[in-house]
Amino acid sequence: MKIVNTIRELRDYLAEERQFGRRIGFVPTMGALHDGHLSLVKQCREANGVCVVSIYVNPTQFNDKQDLETYPRTLEKDCTSLKVAGCDYVFAPSNEEMYPEPDTRRFDLGTVSQVMEGVFRPGHFNGVAQIVSKLFQVVEPDHAYFGEKDFQQVAVIREMVRQLGMPVQVVACPILRESDGLAMSSRNVRLTPEQRQIAPLIAATLKESRTFAVGKSVDEVIDRVVKTLNREPQMRVEYYEIVDGTSLLPVRRWNESAEPVGCIAVFCGDVRLIDNVRY
Repeated sequence: MKIVNTIRELRDYLAEERQFGRRIGFVPTMGALHDGHLSLVKQCREANGVCVVSIYVNPTQFNDKQDLETYPRTLEKDCTSLKVAGCDYVFAPSNEEMYPEPDTRRFDLGTVSQVMEGVFRPGHFNGVAQIVSKLFQVVEPDHAYFGEKDFQQVAVIREMVRQLGMPVQVVACPILRESDGLAMSSRNVRLTPEQRQIAPLIAATLKESRTFAVGKSVDEVIDRVVKTLNREPQMRVEYYEIVDGTSLLPVRRWNESAEPVGCIAVFCGDVRLIDNVRY
């Protein structure tokens, strides 16, 4: 496994790989890797001749300076895990390498970027589109792998790829969970021991809501989920929306969507956690 810090060096390596007819698979990450990330690496490894993983905490997608500063950075540990997982190239650039000058591009990604996270994290998805488009231009992957925990992000990236006409297939991979149901996230390490005991309530409540939904209205299901979680003193629901799985527009009646998905953001203490469930 090679650890590469510059765009030019990575492009040179990948050009050589392509000369041998190898397909390039790519997993973009911000590091602090867990088994969820490594499951993406596994799928990438199995479907492509070359597996590239980027580790870069992208400043333009953070609308909260404290969140950027406290985001865990564990490059050495991450590289050890990636070597075991069979990664071929780790791309770990500096801010100066990725943004030699400010990126002033503004993406119009339509409704998929305007709801939910788009409301509560203004500018976030523009930053995501900036960095992922840059990385796709550098790596030129055949396939790129993303976790479905970030359900809205996957939709945004697919729309960006469509608009820019990029020849990459975006592959969404199932959420990986801890044994108690908590969706794996790099932010989980910031939970206190007490909060870590409480956090699985998010997944449990979403799972229970699927059973509760039978014969109930969309609004009744939303109300139950929000009230259940807000009863826990250390939890505060930022939003819970049931949306169409393609357009991400809110669903008011079950028959409005063939694939309704419930998406949630919850503060557990000061740690913001997201999850989703299909109905």
